[in-house]
Amino acid sequence: MRMRRLQSARTRIVQRLPVAVEGQWWRRKPKSMLMLMLVAAVTMWLRPLVTAQLCRARTVRTGKVFNVTQDVQGDRLYFQSTTTRLIKHPCEKNIALYLGKQVFFTRDNFETSLLPFTIPTSMQVGVPEVTSAHFAGSLLLLVVDQKVYIYDYENNSWSMSLGIKHPVTHVSGDNCCYTGSLFCVDVSNLVFAYFRGDQVSQTYIYYSNTGGFSFWKYHYDRQAEIVGSLGGIFHFFSLSQVAMLVVNQRKGMFKYSDHPLNRSFGLSFDYNGTLDILIAPGQRGILLLWFENSLLFSHNADENELAVITREDNLYYGNLGIVPSSIIKFADQYIWSEEVALMFRSPGTLEILTPLRDTAFPAFDFQKCLVNIQALLMDPELHVGKCNVEFLTGEFIYRMYTIDMHSQLELTASLISQPGTSLIPLVMVSNPHSLGFQATFYENGYTSDGNTKYKLDIFLKQQQHWGRTDSNFTSSLKRATMSTLTVDIANKEISCVDIKPLSTLISVGCDLDKKIVIQNKVSACSTGILDPLTLQDNYSFIIEKEFYDPGFQGQQSSKDLHVFYSYQQLGCPLLVYYDTPWKPVVELWRKDSFQEVIDAEFVLLEVNGQFSYSYSLTAQSAMCTSQPQNWSTMIKEFGGPFFWNRENYVSCHDPNNNAPLRWPDVQYQILGGRTANQIIFGHNNGFYVFYISIVDPYYSYCQLETIFSIYVYGAFPVQLVSAGVVILLIISSILGSVWLAYKTPKLLRTARSLRIKTFAAQLCRRCKTVCQFRAPATARAGTEPLGRHRTPHGGRSDH
Repeated sequence: MRMRRLQSARTRIVQRLPVAVEGQWWRRKPKSMLMLMLVAAVTMWLRPLVTAQLCRARTVRTGKVFNVTQDVQGDRLYFQSTTTRLIKHPCEKNIALYLGKQVFFTRDNFETSLLPFTIPTSMQVGVPEVTSAHFAGSLLLLVVDQKVYIYDYENNSWSMSLGIKHPVTHVSGDNCCYTGSLFCVDVSNLVFAYFRGDQVSQTYIYYSNTGGFSFWKYHYDRQAEIVGSLGGIFHFFSLSQVAMLVVNQRKGMFKYSDHPLNRSFGLSFDYNGTLDILIAPGQRGILLLWFENSLLFSHNADENELAVITREDNLYYGNLGIVPSSIIKFADQYIWSEEVALMFRSPGTLEILTPLRDTAFPAFDFQKCLVNIQALLMDPELHVGKCNVEFLTGEFIYRMYTIDMHSQLELTASLISQPGTSLIPLVMVSNPHSLGFQATFYENGYTSDGNTKYKLDIFLKQQQHWGRTDSNFTSSLKRATMSTLTVDIANKEISCVDIKPLSTLISVGCDLDKKIVIQNKVSACSTGILDPLTLQDNYSFIIEKEFYDPGFQGQQSSKDLHVFYSYQQLGCPLLVYYDTPWKPVVELWRKDSFQEVIDAEFVLLEVNGQFSYSYSLTAQSAMCTSQPQNWSTMIKEFGGPFFWNRENYVSCHDPNNNAPLRWPDVQYQILGGRTANQIIFGHNNGFYVFYISIVDPYYSYCQLETIFSIYVYGAFPVQLVSAGVVILLIISSILGSVWLAYKTPKLLRTARSLRIKTFAAQLCRRCKTVCQFRAPATARAGTEPLGRHRTPHGGRSDH
């Protein structure tokens, strides 16, 4: 590759800090503090040419002592480009892929002889030409013959990606190497597949969130209106943007996906050839665009080593950062070949790799030339200044942090300058649209040999909460983003090879350690209404069909529901009196530490479909200016319950909500927030198991949700008649009894009373005669004589 030009592409926006330098404070205004930098040519100092020998070459040759020949099985892969590629795994230092006339895959950093990399013939790839490769976690994705194939090197297995229906030539993605972070897993799993050179308006772009196993069509906003060809599509995680490189009339421009960068194209740059694009690892926003006659790079909140070999056998080395950079040319090194490749083994250690064909064995050997940059910089001919930094460290390196909504973060860094020198600290964020900071730099004592120690305190929070920028600059507060924080020394010498910038990744998003808990100070168990041992013994209860709807639409069911109570999940239910309006007290916890009582908006839904409760407010009494959402409309829109959350919630008090208030008397089903809305239960006791979701999009980036149970008590059976009627009947009965007690003795002494007595006596004689007539028949049919006999229960009965 011949290096003709070195210029910057569309860059990261850089935020400088207020800092005290030699006792003087300086601060830039927000508009100048946050600036775009695009320069036609990098300002650099070209050091004197160095012709000394860079290194001594050694050859890696293994496995060929016993003259055992290994056969190359499968279709041998190759890379058609005239320049080689060496792709190192961002997180696994010893794993790498070499792309050239031969393709090699190594798991030991090319410390053994290797057979050419092949793909099984069973995959039926057709032409085994590789046009693009990408590491996605423990997977290697290869575009072979315009299809995406997956090599799982841990299990040594191959498969083909699913979902891609059109030819593709390239894949792009990133890797996050912070262990133990679910966010990092998501970063590594996101992959794009596309056909480079297609017209943007007509091309098909695919994305995967499964590490490349399955792909889906990606719909870029207003893609059909974009004029130009597709140079690539990338997820710039350090800027929280999906960026599409559009090439039109020999100019390249990036188009971004989200506010505020989506309002126009980025600044244009010359595009005089098909550029290969490299996203450097670490989410630092470093972007290299190059072909054999041009090299472009993005300025970023970092300083990075760069090495280039040209056909003239020259090696260029330098640090490219925000400040003017030095480039050193090592001339006439006789290291160029069409197969040569470069890789940094560690900061300041460069390795030049060349595969060597063995005429006797199919396995290739490798020639390695290890370049110690630090030792070369000590050459007096270079006139390189002594490193002016003795020490630079921070507790935040190799860690990932999270800033949730309304949260903040404090980080510190320590640095020591060499005697007689002064340092200018530089603090930068890659995404100032969402993350802002303020920093203080001050003296913090002395070392044992008298050098001054300095400390840098950095205070970070969301840019929207600093009050220094307007909505045309900041990203949407509702959208989770991320940013890289970098601490460096602006006036650092190139000789400070081992003094690397301090960097960490900050997610402005969900703090996964947060959870919500329903306050349960008075439970049904603590009051003795329910027994916890009974609840744990496969306890169940019945919900009558009149009080629940499995479709959550408030319609009566056709049969009763038998529900098993999960004590392990729900514990003892909260006790609620039926006749008192109620609203749960929701607590925010982080790990095992209580944070606060949540006053944000939330919604409740009984998980079994019970609807024997209502809300105390209507849309009108809740002062809604637009039609509020409710469970019926959300279930209909999303095809099921439990999908109402912060992502789809729209407040009826939002002035930007244009839904007219057509039904003001409908129940207002949102609790918390600015209203005093409460739940009102019907006249029945029993269990309720509620799902709760915090829907306020400005409370937290997390989907805060849980389920809990309550027991409603105190509802006596419903009276069929009113209390007044009952009292009237009782009084009437008392008065009637008194009247009968008074009138009965008098009636017994009248002529009518005598006639009644005579009739009753005659009726008794007739009944006795009938009984005596039936008794002989009974005696003749039975086995016992007439008179008394034992009953089946051992007693006696008279007939």
